[in-house]
Amino acid sequence: MPRAPITPQITPARGLAYALGAHVAWGSMPLYLLLVQTVPALEFVAWRLVFTLPLCLAILAARSGFAELAGVLRDRRTMATLLGSSALIAINWYLYVQAIQTGHVYAASLGYYILPLVMMLLGMAFLGERLTRLQWAAVALAGVGVAALAAGALTTLWLSLSMAITFGLYGLLRKTVKAGPLAGLTVESLILMPPALALAGWYAASPQGPALAQGWQVAAAVAFSGPMTAIPLLMFASATRALPYTVIGFLQFLSPTVVFLMGLFVFGEDLKPAQLACFIAIWVAAGLFTVGMLKKPKDLPTPQA
Repeated sequence: MPRAPITPQITPARGLAYALGAHVAWGSMPLYLLLVQTVPALEFVAWRLVFTLPLCLAILAARSGFAELAGVLRDRRTMATLLGSSALIAINWYLYVQAIQTGHVYAASLGYYILPLVMMLLGMAFLGERLTRLQWAAVALAGVGVAALAAGALTTLWLSLSMAITFGLYGLLRKTVKAGPLAGLTVESLILMPPALALAGWYAASPQGPALAQGWQVAAAVAFSGPMTAIPLLMFASATRALPYTVIGFLQFLSPTVVFLMGLFVFGEDLKPAQLACFIAIWVAAGLFTVGMLKKPKDLPTPQA
């Protein structure tokens, strides 16, 4: 799979900052979802899309980016890739919201602990990226921790794996597609808008009525899903174009750690000693990987035209 050119203005340091910002936002998502817990998961995903597109178009207008958008819309291969990424992110959103709303916070956390391993495998398989020996040791340690967690959550493992695979493939497509972060997200929102509007209309015609009719607090929270969706995805897409995908992958351990802490201290889920030991192994692995990355700064590419 060909590598998309790295966006010139995004330096590795800025890409790292974008990645960290995206993961902090995603890790805090369960708190936000408490505000919309009365909204069905499928309807909420539809409203996320409805409110994301206007924000993307507004940012495009402010940046005079409609010429780039037009170029993307004319490129059939790029559009086909974005069609695939649109389907993957929509499925991932639904699985995540459904997991949180049904009380499977640890399943969501496990999914995003599996995700870094999936992303690193994809980076090595499709992008020709390599790891240092210290980073391989970190991956092995993390793999042991993730495997132990998975063994203790077999009933929801399908959910965790589905979340990891869909987002891992989504990130790979967004790294290689010939579309900038903003133009790509705008096109994805355009592609998913018809089914999103159809779903919103279907829920509006149901006896329960639309989520926006549940009171101004719920309506405001649903409307806020636009920036909650667009901003982290834009930061993530920018980061993928400035950093190796293996590095992007290992940084994914940040957001599930935040989700894990949310499940423990906010949602009151029980934590078994074996689970804690596995999480500690994963965190130690993340530290080793970071040390390996800092010892070998050439792993971070400089922007290219």
